[in-house]
Amino acid sequence: MPEGHTLHRLARLHRRRYVGAPVEVSSPQGRFSAEAAVVDGHIMTAAEAFGKHLFHHYGPHGIVHVHLGLYGTFTEYPLPVAEPVGQVRMRLVGRTHWTDLRGPARCELLTPPEAEAVIGRLGPDPLRGDADPERAWERISRSRAPVAVLLMDQSVIAGVGNVYRAEVLYRQRIDPMLPGRSLAREQWDALWADLRRLMREGVRVGRIDTVEHEHRPEVTGRAPRNDRHGGEVYVYRRTGQPCLVCGTPVAHKELAGRNLYWCPTCQPAE
Repeated sequence: MPEGHTLHRLARLHRRRYVGAPVEVSSPQGRFSAEAAVVDGHIMTAAEAFGKHLFHHYGPHGIVHVHLGLYGTFTEYPLPVAEPVGQVRMRLVGRTHWTDLRGPARCELLTPPEAEAVIGRLGPDPLRGDADPERAWERISRSRAPVAVLLMDQSVIAGVGNVYRAEVLYRQRIDPMLPGRSLAREQWDALWADLRRLMREGVRVGRIDTVEHEHRPEVTGRAPRNDRHGGEVYVYRRTGQPCLVCGTPVAHKELAGRNLYWCPTCQPAE
């Protein structure tokens, strides 16, 4: 599932390509046809991301809400428009580009109150300037759940997925199984600041890189990471491989239905 930086990159791209002008909106697949007809030909007034959710605003005509889920993808092309390939849920055609959306978990037309209700169920997004980390801290500091579970709870923090979860806990040397209420305030402040830095870099470069310069392949002489997710990471999907700092084999377990990765030496149980 795409993490928050991907949706913010999409929002930035769609602002540049579509906002401020009429947009042709259709549903070649047919599942979004009635809703697409409501906004078709109207001006997109804003495109924004909140966590893993994307919102296209069409003024009084409504807000298109997209959640990609596990399989959703946007594909972007320059004009001219070509015939649809596969099951295209929504197609946007603007002045210079067109975009196809396939396989999203949600693609729906909402009223402003309905969109606010979606956002209201989410925790603060580290990539948004209006994020209030105190809201997340209040939840975490009262919870007996492991901090690794809390970081993946979108109602606690919006936009953090499995990669950022594993990597920020490693970088802050925090035991993933530490109960939220046992996390020190200074640990939380450092974790939030690191998340903001890492995720902003993800928006900038389009991939998740979490390894500091002194641990990168060109410095240490190790082989670069070869993984479909791309980016240099410390523990994510590195089960059994040596920790880049201490050499301990990276550990793995399933936690709350998701894969968890950590270094037992760098992140000792407290």
